[in-house]
Amino acid sequence: MATIGKSIRIKGDIEGSEDITIEGRIDGRVVLDEHHLTIGPNGNVHGEITGKLVSVLGTVVGDITADERIDVQNSGVINGDLSAPNLLIVEGAVINGAISMREKPALAAAQELEVGPGSASQQPSISSF
Repeated sequence: MATIGKSIRIKGDIEGSEDITIEGRIDGRVVLDEHHLTIGPNGNVHGEITGKLVSVLGTVVGDITADERIDVQNSGVINGDLSAPNLLIVEGAVINGAISMREKPALAAAQELEVGPGSASQQPSISSF
């Protein structure tokens, strides 16, 4: 696991193949497609974030997309849109943006196999009484 300390400021994009904790400031995109990104309490990211799992304890100005989950702790502040199949928001967290919950790609593929291509959708129906 790599750590970007609170005295470090990076202008530019970050891509990696390991888990990262950011305690400093990043001005640019952060892409960790198969790994966990933690924005620590002192961390500040101005740019788009993509990861497998993203935990926010600091500040993010930009959109966040996660393949598994986004966790926003009580000290987390996000000014941007969130997109993930699972979302955890702790009381006290601040989010200014849209939230899009979507299925995991593997789950959607498994459901397609279950239902079969071209079959009628087996979505639950909603009735009013």
